[in-house]
Amino acid sequence: MRVDHDPEALGAGAFYRLLTAVVVPRPIAWVSTLAADGTANLAPHSFFTVACTDPPIVQFTSVGRKDSLRNVEATGEFVVNFAPEKLLGQINVTATDFPAHEGEFDAVGIEQEASLRVRPPRVADSPVALECRLHSTVVVGDCTLVLGEVVHAAVHEGVVVDGRPDIRRLRPLSRLGGNEWGTVGEIHDLARIAYRDRPPS
Repeated sequence: MRVDHDPEALGAGAFYRLLTAVVVPRPIAWVSTLAADGTANLAPHSFFTVACTDPPIVQFTSVGRKDSLRNVEATGEFVVNFAPEKLLGQINVTATDFPAHEGEFDAVGIEQEASLRVRPPRVADSPVALECRLHSTVVVGDCTLVLGEVVHAAVHEGVVVDGRPDIRRLRPLSRLGGNEWGTVGEIHDLARIAYRDRPPS
């Protein structure tokens, strides 16, 4: 038997908790930005995906008006740093609501490195960094979708196998429901089936 849930009856907070428990796993964009005064901000965003392939555009969502969003609007640049399992503790701490003038890199003790094409720094220990320039933003209710064109990708050679990043070496984190985080479990390697090769029904 199913239990019915009416978003209006539940209210936004309760329905948000339901949604984030069933839209899982969610990859994490660990977004670094620079404030107008030069403060380096770093925060995880779990509403994150590829938005376009040509040009290459990625998208993260700011729930409310967070520092990441304000900084991107002010400077037009950001970096999506890959969120690996080994950095779970640091990633979680950067979700703290630090005041805007206090940069997470310094507050948490995260080593940064210079980006190649944009001004915000990269996380030195992250195996992949996508340097982005703002393409556009879209306001949807209480959220803002931030779309950025990837102008450079920096990938550590240690996670590359046969010419592409390997999931077993990347060890990505994901967000689940509540306070739950996901790691890589069993991996299934299954090719798509062409229409002409589909098995009979």
